Amino acid sequence: MKKILVLGGTGFIGQSLCEHLTARYGGAGPRLMVPTRQIQRGRRVQYLPTVDVIPADVDRDEDLRRLVAGSDVVVNLIARLQGSKAEFERTHVDLPRRIAETCRQVGVRRLVHVSALGASADAPSVYQRTKAEGEAVLAVSTLDVTVFRPSIVFGAQDKFMNLFAGLQGVLPVMPLAGARSRLQPVWVSDVAEALVQAIEWRETIGKTYELAGPTVYTLADLVRLAGQWSGHPRPVFGLPNALAKLQALAMECLPGEPMLSRDNVDSLSVDNVATGTLPDLADLGITPAALEAVMPPLLARRDSVARLEPWRRTAGR
Repeated sequence: MKKILVLGGTGFIGQSLCEHLTARYGGAGPRLMVPTRQIQRGRRVQYLPTVDVIPADVDRDEDLRRLVAGSDVVVNLIARLQGSKAEFERTHVDLPRRIAETCRQVGVRRLVHVSALGASADAPSVYQRTKAEGEAVLAVSTLDVTVFRPSIVFGAQDKFMNLFAGLQGVLPVMPLAGARSRLQPVWVSDVAEALVQAIEWRETIGKTYELAGPTVYTLADLVRLAGQWSGHPRPVFGLPNALAKLQALAMECLPGEPMLSRDNVDSLSVDNVATGTLPDLADLGITPAALEAVMPPLLARRDSVARLEPWRRTAGR
């Protein structure tokens, strides 16, 4: 294996994957190509010895073909949490279709694709439905595909626990949409290790894996833990669905990427937990880390403004 193309390699999961691959192989390992439209977003990975951050736009067919050509493995991590139906379809359906077709044209067979836990054709949110459509596109391709469905992913630079910790540092109370929704958050390092295993193990081809942590929480539980561990616990109260949708609509009207959209509220109307019917981290030899073992020291040592930075950077791009 000489070259791995990591689409979305400048993102939260992508950075961890690059670090894991570099640690696994060292300077003698495969070259990792990480394309980005904004070179400054690749600063966290460009120092790694085998990573090449490349200016490119994967929405351009010529750029995508140039990137895929000569790769041994393509990893697709590109996703979006907010947007219009057309934007979701372009990212979650059209892009996987274009990646698969480009791989076929240039003779690359191996594709590792990250979807999402809860992806389903009859799911309540456009995000979840288009994730399922993207999986369906790849299922009928002739490629050697492995699909991962992670739950909410947590870690040092996440936009979930850090966001709620930061908000509780500046707000007196936490009004919460989907407070009773059940989630099974998974550590970003475990997700990255699962991706490494898929790249290395041909036994994973043709399989879909659910990636979830060891514990199920309600969203309200997680928000309270974020406040507690960051030293800013606040009262948390759930919003009825109609009020949650109104709150999301107001946030959508603000400049930049909203902290909450109406489609996010739809996603929270169903639980986001492993079904137990598909292979999981244990099948890859990975024991998932507990949230309580990872996040308390990470949240305790950062101030409220710093915890909001992952969202602020995205909203301001």
